[in-house]
This record gives sequence, C-alpha cells and structure tokens, in this order.
Amino acid sequence: MSLHPRAVSPSTTPVPARSIALAGASNFRDLGGYAGHGGRTLRWRRLFRADHLAALSPADLQVLRELGIARTADFRGESERSAFAYALPGVAQHHLTIEPTVVQRTQQLLKSGHQLTAQDAVGLMQDTYRGFVHDNAPRFAQLFELLLDSDAPLVFHCTAGKDRTGFAAALILLALGVPRAVVMQDYLLTNALYRRPASVASAAPDEVLQVLWRVQEDFLEAALHGVEAEHGGIQPYLERVLGVNAAAQQRLAALYLEPRPAAA
Repeated sequence: MSLHPRAVSPSTTPVPARSIALAGASNFRDLGGYAGHGGRTLRWRRLFRADHLAALSPADLQVLRELGIARTADFRGESERSAFAYALPGVAQHHLTIEPTVVQRTQQLLKSGHQLTAQDAVGLMQDTYRGFVHDNAPRFAQLFELLLDSDAPLVFHCTAGKDRTGFAAALILLALGVPRAVVMQDYLLTNALYRRPASVASAAPDEVLQVLWRVQEDFLEAALHGVEAEHGGIQPYLERVLGVNAAAQQRLAALYLEPRPAAA
C-alpha cells in the first residue's frame, strides 16, 4: 500500500486521501488502506490521527462533520489542554492525559546552564518513548477500550500529533497486523506534513528544536525495543499490559479491517 496521500490503485479507482487538508491542523490523517492480518486492509474513514484541534476553522469543522467524526481521544497534558481547549459539537471527547515530560526536562537542563546538543535531544526523545511503554500504558489501554467499544469514527491526537499519537498509531497498526516497516513509514509521514508553530519561543538551539519538533526512527524504535526487551514483543504487551487479549484482537480486526472477499 502506497503511503502517498493520494495514491491510485492499479484499477485507477482513487482511494481516499490519507492526509486531510485542514487550515487549522497540518498533521490530520487517516490510518485506512494499510494491509493488515490476512491481507485485509484497514477501513478508510474510521481511524484518524492528528495534531491538536483547537485551531480548526469553520470550514475545517465542516470537513470533520463530513468525515463523520464522532469521538476524540486527547493525549495532551492538563496545561496543554487548558491552553488550547476545543469543543466539537456532537463529538464525544475523551481525555487520556499524558504529560509532555520532554518539555519539562529540556527546560530544566537549559535553566541549569547545560548546553543542549542535538544528540542530547535525541536521548531525551528516546527516554520519552521508553516511558510510553510502561509509565503511560494505562492511557493506551484506555484507547483500545474506546476502539473496541464501537467503530464510530475516532481521531486520537496530542499537540503535534507526532509522539504520543505516533506511538498510539504504531500500537493500533501492529495490533491489526500491519508490517513493522509500514508502521514506521506511517510514523515518519509527520516530517512531511506537520507545520511547526511559528510563534513558539524557546531558548534551545535550533539544532535541538529540529530534533524536538520532528520524528526519527530512533524514537519509535526505542519504544518498540522496550516492548520487546521488557515484555517479549508486541503480542504479550498487548495481552498482558494493555488488556487486549486474543478475543479483543479478533473484535478489533472485525471492526477495523475490511472483510475477506467472498469466495468465487
């Protein structure tokens, strides 16, 4: 499955756009179309990942209505949520709070006089992703509870839609049988789509900001390596830590994968 936002199938029938063009959110995209278990593809227009939704225009809100968005799962921390609150008419909001510890750690290092380098920033990001695996597992378990509750179109997001959201997307895709290499390609799409806010002020050097506001394979790999080292792989992690057992995984596939074609 091509990752191009407007890929065309061999039959020349256009598939839905992966990246949804919005004025107030740059990293809003559909997880549909990827090949999962048994070659069954993820259903389009059911699962979306995004950056924050507080700057959506009236035209953007109309797009969300047309997409049928019924639920949001918001991974932002309390201060992020209060600073950039949003309300979407008719959309149920679920707060799955994960505080952005990398921001605080960066600020602490800068205040202590430490001269941050790009490599320091990479290490901070890797530590953050390792924390997702254990410290924040209850929030990702809650996400799967939402997914299993119904297949009503859902968008899960944080502030930039790249780290907390990126790990969540990886878990969902892996649970549905999407190959790890494709999961990584989807994760890295953030670098082509996300528009860093122009108004953000920071004392950090630009080389550090270039790391913090983008994604790298090293980040997601740090989390996935943690899953393997601490839990023996994605399957036992899903079952033992996130509570997504075999029956739940079957339901997940039934909800979000296209049915197998009927035999001729």
